[in-house]
Amino acid sequence: MAKKPEKKQEVETTGHEWDGIEELNNPLPRWWLWVFYACIVWAIWYSIAYPAWPMVSGATKGYMGWSTRENVAQEIAAAEEANSEINAQLVAADLSAIPGDEQLAGYARDAGEAVFNTWCVQCHGREGGGFVGYPTLSDDSWLWGGSMEEIHTTIAHGIRNDEDPDARWSEMPAFGADGLLSEEEVDQVINYVMSLSGEPKDAAVVEAGAEVFEINCAACHGENAEGMVAMGAPNLSDAIWLYGGGYDALYETIWNSRFGVMPPWTERLDEAEVRAVSAYVHQLGGGE
Repeated sequence: MAKKPEKKQEVETTGHEWDGIEELNNPLPRWWLWVFYACIVWAIWYSIAYPAWPMVSGATKGYMGWSTRENVAQEIAAAEEANSEINAQLVAADLSAIPGDEQLAGYARDAGEAVFNTWCVQCHGREGGGFVGYPTLSDDSWLWGGSMEEIHTTIAHGIRNDEDPDARWSEMPAFGADGLLSEEEVDQVINYVMSLSGEPKDAAVVEAGAEVFEINCAACHGENAEGMVAMGAPNLSDAIWLYGGGYDALYETIWNSRFGVMPPWTERLDEAEVRAVSAYVHQLGGGE
């Protein structure tokens, strides 16, 4: 005799209804619940064992004492220990002799490139390509000299900063803003300077501009406008411009002057790093 079919048990609803549609209260699979509970237990343990909860001045340290900062510090210390011998050789070597020592020069270039890409590339560009207002380090035009010793001094002490008493220092007068030259004289000297490496805007005033230059500018930039490294005065005859060589850029430079500042790096870098980045900059292509 056939069994009477059992009536299928109806699933209760959650009691929620949307436009006549009800939500069935199907229980979750038992395996899914156990995985969910295990994840909760693991999360609680993890937040206790490792740094997790943010505090006022940091985060909870966790009972395992694990720290990414300490791990990085240990790796840095290990790298410094491994390089301690060659760094000592780099510090002890005569600066001018570093490029001639194949092993030392190779290490200095690699280490210097790492230092440059960390601290210098933001202003001087990749591989020293420079930006407007930030000198190109891969050509042969140097405001303060391009020998190893001069580059080292510039990096170590910086330029026109108030932090280091040995910083490179020069200051161009604001010829227009301070009333040292009239508007007409500024126009004349701009055209003269433009004529040294290109075409002036008004050739008729170049001769008058040469006289203004000789009286007011030659003391720093030289009689032939080829600059003076000792004073950080740029060469105005080579078509290499820090702030631009167009009429408007030169007007701004002469009328209001420029005052670029570079920080000293001895407080951020040790002597080996300063020497390494000096060697790297020197070999970019424009070192003297």
